[in-house]
Amino acid sequence: MAALREDLGRARLVTLLGPGGAGKTRLSQETAEAAAEAWPDGVWLAELAPVDDPDTVPEAVLTALGARETVLRGAGAEELRATDRTAADPLVRLTEHCAPRSMLLLLDNCEHVIGGAAALADQLLSHCPRLTILATSREPLGVPGEFVRPVDPLPDPMALRLLAERGAAARPGFRTDADEATAAACAEICRRLDGLPLAIELAAARLRMLTPRQIADRLDDRFRLLTNGSRTVLPRQQTLRAVVDWSWDLLDDAERAVLRRLSVFAGGCSLAAAEEVCALPAAPGGPAVDSLDVAALLGSLVDKSLVVAAPGDDGEMRYRLLETVGEYAAERLAEAGEREAVERRHLVHFRELARITGPRVRGSGQREAIAVLQREYENLRTALRHAVTARDEHEALCIVLSMAWYWMLRDLRSDAGQWSASVAALGPDPFAAPGVRAPALLEHPIDRPPPMDDDQLAEARRGAALLQLAGVDDAISTWSSPEGKERLRIIADTYRPGMPQTCRLPGTLWLFANMIAGDEDRLNTVLDETVRASRVHGGEWELGSALHTRANIRSNSPERVADARADADESLEIYTRLGDDWGAAEALAARGEANERAGRFLAALDDYREAVEYARKIGAQSQAALLRARYAGSLIELERLPEAEAILRDVIENGRHLSHEALPMARMHLAFVLGLQGQVDEARQQTHLVREDFKDRDVAIFGGFVHGVLAWLDNLDGDHVSALSNALTALESAREPLSMMVAPQMPSAYVTAMAQAIAGFEGADAARDAVRLLGFQERLLPEGHVPTVMERRNWALTEQAARDRLGDGAVYTAAYEQGGGLTFDEATALAETYRRAHSSA
Repeated sequence: MAALREDLGRARLVTLLGPGGAGKTRLSQETAEAAAEAWPDGVWLAELAPVDDPDTVPEAVLTALGARETVLRGAGAEELRATDRTAADPLVRLTEHCAPRSMLLLLDNCEHVIGGAAALADQLLSHCPRLTILATSREPLGVPGEFVRPVDPLPDPMALRLLAERGAAARPGFRTDADEATAAACAEICRRLDGLPLAIELAAARLRMLTPRQIADRLDDRFRLLTNGSRTVLPRQQTLRAVVDWSWDLLDDAERAVLRRLSVFAGGCSLAAAEEVCALPAAPGGPAVDSLDVAALLGSLVDKSLVVAAPGDDGEMRYRLLETVGEYAAERLAEAGEREAVERRHLVHFRELARITGPRVRGSGQREAIAVLQREYENLRTALRHAVTARDEHEALCIVLSMAWYWMLRDLRSDAGQWSASVAALGPDPFAAPGVRAPALLEHPIDRPPPMDDDQLAEARRGAALLQLAGVDDAISTWSSPEGKERLRIIADTYRPGMPQTCRLPGTLWLFANMIAGDEDRLNTVLDETVRASRVHGGEWELGSALHTRANIRSNSPERVADARADADESLEIYTRLGDDWGAAEALAARGEANERAGRFLAALDDYREAVEYARKIGAQSQAALLRARYAGSLIELERLPEAEAILRDVIENGRHLSHEALPMARMHLAFVLGLQGQVDEARQQTHLVREDFKDRDVAIFGGFVHGVLAWLDNLDGDHVSALSNALTALESAREPLSMMVAPQMPSAYVTAMAQAIAGFEGADAARDAVRLLGFQERLLPEGHVPTVMERRNWALTEQAARDRLGDGAVYTAAYEQGGGLTFDEATALAETYRRAHSSA
């Protein structure tokens, strides 16, 4: 109202523009009443809704000015009534009456007689210098000097307030914030009704018979639900359907065709997309729409408040339908028999957008490509859904493979898993027994638009299946069963190391099958051959990816950290030259891990810090959070514990919505920090939260870490029986082939925890056995391993406790040397003996 009063102070024609039910009439009348003093000769209302002929608009306005009941405030009605009504043309008489007066004329509901209303306004403004007109319409009048004030839907807080007030009137005692469920349902109602006051009022009336949740759940059928409005309003405002029908009836055939076809878009569209999707040859009973005409028709629909236009993040206009208009238009699309044809055009347009933009997510155009896919993500999901529903395997595979890297980069693993599974179900299992060897293919299945030839279709099916494989870290036991192991064997045998398709996505995910299988020698061969083949068959990006992947694996072996750093350096040089921020972050992270394993923690800090900046450039929040947690891990090794704690708490506080890796890693590191600072109870809480994160998963490596940390904390608490139990569980997990490849140092750490627990029991025998386990753990350490701060502390505490008990250095030395000859089974049996004995005690 305040903004509108300012508008009326600087413009003589102000048009309130908005969709039906937005509250334009009420707003115009309330504002005019509040500002009436500015017009000495009154504020007058001319309701044009009943007028059905544009030529009779002047007569209707003249009649309104002469009827006392339409005077909001002002004088002159009697004088007008005394005028000879037949003396001249109504427009002339109206002009003569208004010319000498300072007055505000409200022209309400102009859209259906827009031409007549525009002619009248132009005439009056030209000949009545003290007249101001406030019009309400669903499209501008198009008169020179017109100032258009859009009446937008209500913001969320105001929409909720309206629902609360009207709801309480319909059902005394109703509150939108009565409880969490009610608040969520009410917010959903307001959002899905686009904040339109009339729609919200109609929904509030239904609260006499339905709960907010029942109303929200029925909004897919809103036109049947939202009926029976106020009997005192115009018939076209008594039901939600009538509101939209009124606008629809004012459109010509071409406008209707474009509007109903726009309903296939999700999240809006660009002009180019609208031109391609909404242009169709004539359908039975409908007009032909040329792509060159779509822009003008779209503009007309924007003017008529049926399409919302707003600048996108790329600076170009985007067009969308309010949800209510969209559902209405979708009904009309089905009635016209066009849905299948329009959905096909939508599918083809966005398949091509994905096919062309997906590869650009790698390399110098990365940020722009990410922005495009993010902006059109809902349309891409809709296109994929259309392809799956139509069982069009070629189209669906093309979109899935095109989106694969975007999903990986944006940590949308659930989407990747869901869509790859849905699309894989459209065709045969490419890894069904007995398995088929893939031929070498230089061309990627998405290099050309569908349809694919037989070889490319088979490769695309393998790609979709490999995307599912990429999420197996959530279910390691899936591959531990006989059936799982056989499937892994088939996948691993499908390709040969160094084939062209294993150098690029999604073929590179084949590496996971070799990794999960736990054959370290084969994995190293695969990595070496992938790097070699990438230099021959792949592009530079593919080579950078192969190098940083190999660097990550090499970092797990202390004797190969120099090789890992060399790979990471070459990978970083490639990614930096290509302008790939994600790749640069990954290469730096690989180098940081290599530096950590070599004990170069200050260098690792520099690597992780720089990697975080690269990740932030492209909005990779999960990647940045994970890198910050790793940065804090290096701070721990430098014993800069308060700094590490602050970072980790920030990652946890702000990262609850992030990847399944960043949060548990941050919690685990925080548990280390807290335990090292003597805050054992809170450290244990964080560790249990990590376990909670994985309650529906069975990730062997993380599971072992959790039990290992609990064993350490048990020892700090003096609960040595529990420490033994947790350490034995952790050791069993750490001996799995995959765990041994990724973290070969962990068995030693868990044996040290067992030794520390046994050293806590009374007696010289316990002290000697603890020392024997210390001797055994030294043999388990990988060559060149740099102990962590926690490993150093635990070893020192155990050694000191044993020496204090044994006294004689020779006894300690003998026990230590004897431990070097133990086997795993003997060491675990020793620990189990103490666990049982002291548990029963």
